Order: sequence, then C-alpha cells, then structure tokens
Amino acid sequence: MPRLNVPAPEDVPAGAQRTLDDVEAQLGFAPNMFKTLASNPAVLDTVTTLQGTMSRVLDGRTRHSIALAVSQANGCGYCLAMHTHVATEFGGMSAEDIELARAGSAVDPRRAAAARFAQQVVESRGRVGDADLADVRHAGYTDAQILGIVAVAVQFLLTNFINNVNQTDLDVPAADPVDATVSR
Repeated sequence: MPRLNVPAPEDVPAGAQRTLDDVEAQLGFAPNMFKTLASNPAVLDTVTTLQGTMSRVLDGRTRHSIALAVSQANGCGYCLAMHTHVATEFGGMSAEDIELARAGSAVDPRRAAAARFAQQVVESRGRVGDADLADVRHAGYTDAQILGIVAVAVQFLLTNFINNVNQTDLDVPAADPVDATVSR
C-alpha cells in the first residue's frame, strides 16, 4: 500500500493533469508513480523534464539497461516492473536482455559496460575506481558519454528513491526474480 497520498483526479492541478495526460498518451496509461507525483507539480515537472532531456543522451536500449541495472542495485520493485514493461513493450528488449541488464551486463559488450558502470556508480555512491573508468572507456565511451551514463543513472536513482519511499503499488506485472547464475 502506498505511503504517500495520490490526489483524487478532481484535485490534480491543471498543469499536472496536462503532464499526466501526456504520460498517458505516451505509455497508454498514467503509471501510479506519476499519479503520486501529481500532488507536487514541481516534482512531477522535474521528473518528466529530466526524463525527456535524458532520452537524448544515450540510445534507448542503453538507457533501458541502465534503468534496470540501477533499479536492481536499489531493490526498487516498482521500477524493475515498470522498466521491464517499458523495455519489453517499447524498447524491443528480450527477456534475456532484461535479465542481463539487471545483472549489470548485456549481450552487446558496449551496452554491458554502460550497465556495469552505472551499477558501480550506484553501489560506490559515485566513488568509482580508475579501473571502472578504464573499463567503460575501453568499451568506447567518451568522457562526455560517461557523464551521460552517470546522469542517466542518477535520473533512475531519483525515481527509485521516490518509489522505495512511497512503496508505490504496481500497475504492471511484477518483474521476475533474477537468476543468480547470470554473470556480470
């Protein structure tokens, strides 16, 4: 059960309602996280603006992989479910791609390096080692792209924290547990 109040539809401020309508048009429904954020239009606007801006930083599959890796590292069940749904329905990712991303990996070595680095950023609270930077550079990422990986990871930290605090009700099927044998 959520711990933060979701405004009744008639109590959603007009600007927030427009944002919810935009999210619904994009996804086919307004997820519970966004309905909760509607109680604070500035936060709703911050999250949706950040998502829009970060959608231009890296390719979609890499962003989905980072979302899944970060959400797994933070134990955010809501975000794992939602990112699994979005990555499958809109990102064309297979069940294997999703499982690997949650483990900080991928079939594609370059995407695997980004997911692994994002998890390292989260797990180390940004205090990654020189070897972590060398690994992501070796995969072909420039310093500008590494900044993008960090920014995308932080974007998902924000929503993970919001949903972990709220214990947001799932509005898509729960993500399956990760196979412990999947290697990074």
